[in-house]
Amino acid sequence: MIKDQILEVLYNRKGDYIPPEDIALEIGISKTEVSDEIQSLIEEGYIIDSLKSGYRLTETDILLPYEIKSNLQTSYMGKKIHFFKEVDSTNLVARKLADEGAAEGTIVIAERQRSGKASRGKKWLSPSGGIWMTMILRPDVEPNKAPQLTLVTGVAVAETLIQECDLDVEIKWPNDILIGNKKVSGILTEVKADIANVEYVLVGIGIDLNVDIDIFPPELRGSTTSLQAELEREIRGAELIQKFLKNFENNYNEFKAGNFPDILNKWRRLSKTIGKYVELHRKGGVIRGEAVGISKYGKLILEFDDGTIQKVISGECIHINREKKN
Repeated sequence: MIKDQILEVLYNRKGDYIPPEDIALEIGISKTEVSDEIQSLIEEGYIIDSLKSGYRLTETDILLPYEIKSNLQTSYMGKKIHFFKEVDSTNLVARKLADEGAAEGTIVIAERQRSGKASRGKKWLSPSGGIWMTMILRPDVEPNKAPQLTLVTGVAVAETLIQECDLDVEIKWPNDILIGNKKVSGILTEVKADIANVEYVLVGIGIDLNVDIDIFPPELRGSTTSLQAELEREIRGAELIQKFLKNFENNYNEFKAGNFPDILNKWRRLSKTIGKYVELHRKGGVIRGEAVGISKYGKLILEFDDGTIQKVISGECIHINREKKN
């Protein structure tokens, strides 16, 4: 694309004002086309200064496609990126794209979501400063295996935060990433399938990157954190996404190759839930018991106070400060 070529020229000489005729000559277009494309880039969110001497790209950390793709080390994840300054929900946009045939590995990213969703239909606050992203996947697996992708994604998020931020990160079943006892990331998986085949899976990911926690409602501040709050510095979002997409692609390839048990073992080592007494909120009501393990299909194994066992595939899990009765 012409825009990517212009960005490459601006990046290679970042800090300098580059005459439009130099840009035009380097990529083989007219000065008028350069001007038009520069204006389009500015409208997308790039900060480009303009003087008589030319154009200069200002240092930014906007989650724009070029920033993410410039050093992306994946085979297919993130090769196609749709960026929006604001949407109702990246999952809604991704669903439309998936229905229209978008390729596996396509991602949708927004600076803000007006109506981000968490599990069980709850609203996920998505202000500026976070990573709000949905991946489109087309795994050739049985529909009953699609929910396992929530665990696959959780492992990839946790691994990335551990590697890049050196934080004590754990996973709360089924879809929350915690630092200490505070949530820093959530995952929402949607599946479109018939009885025999998966058409696509949408995996939505929210990470409180450089979010100011003080803007959250008081009832959330005690249970929510951000990477910026934990590290007391800003984190470069584009670089974190690059690392995550690489980690995810590696784990996802293992999943598609039938190696979910290996990923599940990683999940168990990262689990905050196993060994905890929990309360599970489901459509059928609330159940309580000790989380004694997770099955090979990703179901949470609960032991009730009477010693009976139940495996649960989904629900809102709350850790409670109580030991199992003898």
